Amino acid sequence: MANKSIDHAFTTRSLTSAASDPTYAGALSFMRRKYTKSLKGADAVVWGIPFDAAVSNRPGARFGPQAIRRAAAIFDNDPQYPFDRDLFEAMAVIDYGDCLLDYGNHQKTPATIEREASKILASGAFLMSMGGDHFVTWPLLKAHAAKHGQLALVQFDAHQDTWFDDGKRIDHGSFVGRAVRDGVIDPTRSIQVGIRTHAPEDCGIRILYGYDVEDMSATQIAATIADHVGDAPCYVTFDIDCLDPAFAPGTGTPVAGGPSSAKMLSVLQKLGGLDIKGADIVEVAPAYDHADITAIAGASVAMHYLGLLAERRSRR
Repeated sequence: MANKSIDHAFTTRSLTSAASDPTYAGALSFMRRKYTKSLKGADAVVWGIPFDAAVSNRPGARFGPQAIRRAAAIFDNDPQYPFDRDLFEAMAVIDYGDCLLDYGNHQKTPATIEREASKILASGAFLMSMGGDHFVTWPLLKAHAAKHGQLALVQFDAHQDTWFDDGKRIDHGSFVGRAVRDGVIDPTRSIQVGIRTHAPEDCGIRILYGYDVEDMSATQIAATIADHVGDAPCYVTFDIDCLDPAFAPGTGTPVAGGPSSAKMLSVLQKLGGLDIKGADIVEVAPAYDHADITAIAGASVAMHYLGLLAERRSRR
């Protein structure tokens, strides 16, 4: 036990050091990263946004960041599959904690998220956010577009989220259409993967429906995404309900007929050629989960984002 430590999230003095907490104990930051509000020296920032007042069905995604952090304890700092590397050997990652939101004044929520996200991005760090319901992606997109320009959106989801929006709604089902109309995303370079519902409009976005995804291999799906997005700066958002409820029961609006976690994680792993400027994982609602199935899937998506970033940094 001489080389073991506990509560690495608080006790470490290095942003790149590996942790050795037991998987069943210790402070539950994301992958045991240091909890800090200091952005100094951070290459990537993990941030929770515990908001679910925009849901159209079951609430509970405000507890998503907690659940994802808890599930991330299974990543015990061995080389992470499928990246075969210690992600933090040469990449400084911090857990920035959660966004503080006024639960009694939801109209302030978008500006609060956007303002804090912009502060993080101004440091030069990559931002990986954990929702929360899918509305949180709207202010995150605005913050990223303000820094990087118009973005291509790569959206893993069962829903198009292009329902009518008057510019005032706090609604997790309309942010994509709003982003197109406001010029935040380029619909001609954007793609939605796993869609299993219909909305009144597609906003010109390429769609891979659920049955399309079922008939395609992970390699084919990734190649389709890469060909469509090209060299455009992009933002990746993963609604956990993209997965079939068998693999993600803990979510607010589950839809049958979706892909497995194995298939979609394999797709993510193959997207290293994209110019990803930011990413999120949303709609994990642990109250409807069983044995942390959904939280583990969500934590794995988030780990894959960091794995892609570590690979990209190693190629520089």
